[in-house]
Amino acid sequence: MIFERDNWQEIFATIRKNKLRTLLTMLGVFWGIFMLVIMLGSGNGLRNGILHEFAGTATNSFFMWTNQTNKAYKGMKPGRHFNFNLSDIEALKQLPELEAISPMNQLGGYEEQNNVVRGLKTAACEVQGNFPNTTQINQIKITQGRFINELDIKEKRKVCVIGSRVADLLFKKKEKIIGEYIRINGVYFKVIGLTTVASGGDEGREQAQRINIPFSTFQNAFNFGDVVGWFAVKSKDDVPAEIAEKKVIALLKERHKVAPSDQKAIGHWNMAEEFNKLNGLFIGIEILIWIVGSGTLLAGVIGISNIMLIVVKERTREIGVKRALGALPGEIIGQIMLESVFLTAISGYFGLVFGIALLELLNSAIGDSGEMFRNPTVDLSVALKALTVLIVSGAVAGLIPANKAVSIKPVEALRGE
Repeated sequence: MIFERDNWQEIFATIRKNKLRTLLTMLGVFWGIFMLVIMLGSGNGLRNGILHEFAGTATNSFFMWTNQTNKAYKGMKPGRHFNFNLSDIEALKQLPELEAISPMNQLGGYEEQNNVVRGLKTAACEVQGNFPNTTQINQIKITQGRFINELDIKEKRKVCVIGSRVADLLFKKKEKIIGEYIRINGVYFKVIGLTTVASGGDEGREQAQRINIPFSTFQNAFNFGDVVGWFAVKSKDDVPAEIAEKKVIALLKERHKVAPSDQKAIGHWNMAEEFNKLNGLFIGIEILIWIVGSGTLLAGVIGISNIMLIVVKERTREIGVKRALGALPGEIIGQIMLESVFLTAISGYFGLVFGIALLELLNSAIGDSGEMFRNPTVDLSVALKALTVLIVSGAVAGLIPANKAVSIKPVEALRGE
């Protein structure tokens, strides 16, 4: 049936006879799968762009810092200021839920006054005092030299690892960087490493203009004593970050005489919680895309079915002649369904090709420069499955007019009814 030349000649004759009608019908299916591919690709582009913002941070990590207390507790008045300290580190290490604890301190920022000098060049940089294990929580890509190690911490070495933007501001292109000295707030540090951006957005810009120095050196050089600005903490893989975070906060509240019910004294930001919120948002967007896309495809398929009903009506006499000459009902049904599937498959194929081509052009135009929108591609297997479902739907859509065609009695058909 599929390979019979006469059937294809009849299909093409019908298409040539009603070119505009056929084109408009196919356009509905084309537009349906084209929009589905574009929406799926755009959804993926949005997902990739937002996730790129968090690419440099472990998803099971959280961060904590101190604020003013909000409630009186154990003789302490509300509005009290307090700081984390080095002794908190040993206490936190006793919690079995934690994999890494990295205390941090910070000076300045890339939007503040110049605090770094090399020769006649100056820059406003974010200077962080860190431990080597910060790389377990925040991804740091080293392009030259090395990162801070335990010996740097132990010996309180005046060494630093600078970001790519810092290098651009203080050094000439192709100038030697490793082994050179820069002055931070009046203190000289030897450059031992160069980093590049590991994530996008604001965090990426901060990484590029950040200088990492040993935590112990930071405390001594800038008179911070045993004060810890904030903690970056990573939970073990089998422990939800939310549970670990609650235990850490409870312990720190107890150590610093903060009321257990005081929700403002310790600020915190949970990467896992934010990541789960984003995943929920993306799932919702994807469901919405499929609902809208499926509705558009269904409209196109219904259009095919309606056109085939008109075709059957127009070819009533021809069908009657075939039935009178001995054509079996299965042959009539097969021909009508073949025409329906052909129109659906061709228009769906071109919609798929044009949709993927547009996404590729968009991807090439954006490249790696996009922040909130990156790599807007669609999984080819998903697109092909959608096309397969569309073709099957086209076959089903052809069943109604096909059954109507065989229900016509030859005598009535020959009368032209």
